[in-house]
Amino acid sequence: MLSYQHLYHAGNAADVHKHAALALALDYLTQKPKPLSYIETHAGRGRYDLSAPEAVKTGEAAQGIARLHDGFAKDHPYIRALTAQPDGLYPGSPAIAQALLRPVDSLHLAELHPQEHAALRTNLRAANTHVYHQDGLELAQSLCPPTPRRGLMLVDPSYEIKADYAQIPKWLGAITRKWNVGVVMIWYPILTSGAHRPMLRALQADHPEALTHEVRFPPAREGHRMVGSGLFIVNPPFGLEGALKPLSAAFRKLT
Repeated sequence: MLSYQHLYHAGNAADVHKHAALALALDYLTQKPKPLSYIETHAGRGRYDLSAPEAVKTGEAAQGIARLHDGFAKDHPYIRALTAQPDGLYPGSPAIAQALLRPVDSLHLAELHPQEHAALRTNLRAANTHVYHQDGLELAQSLCPPTPRRGLMLVDPSYEIKADYAQIPKWLGAITRKWNVGVVMIWYPILTSGAHRPMLRALQADHPEALTHEVRFPPAREGHRMVGSGLFIVNPPFGLEGALKPLSAAFRKLT
């Protein structure tokens, strides 16, 4: 797992799906003045240079944000978060959250990779942002229920460790027992192997009221196994399912 660096994949089509949905959810939650907590279990470095050799090498950003950007309305919260970046870099989900949240909100970001953690601490300095060099799933267990109790958690492992697929449903059950009011967004890749399917079936059986949202897209390059992106959302904010329909339509144009 410590070999994984998201710079190779930043801005890909799955990022656009995940980040646009996250931005919509946070935009809704911040319409009320009450403070909230944001927890992220696999934060990465926070911001990414899409012109870096690592990003250019895979071509994933060219097939993702470069193709999808103009399909968003200028006032979409995802686009607002992109344009809010002071350095012009592509924001990962922690930077998107930081751009959309308020000083009264609390951010808790976990990253286990030493170099990524160090970069995250540099990239996302703010009084309301707490960065942890810790396993994110363990951190989430220790924080829940958070203060403030109202809030959202994003869970997006790399799934390079195959055990993640089996671990997530059990872990989510423990989280929701502790924090039954929290919005929990679990991202998963849709691979040609269908590796996500047993996990998704278990999640849907345990949380029948949750929202599942998936998009499909062509592989970023020949032989690339990721052909879609999925989100499993417990306690989805009101209206999120409808707000995601234009995003689904934008992805259909890629296929």
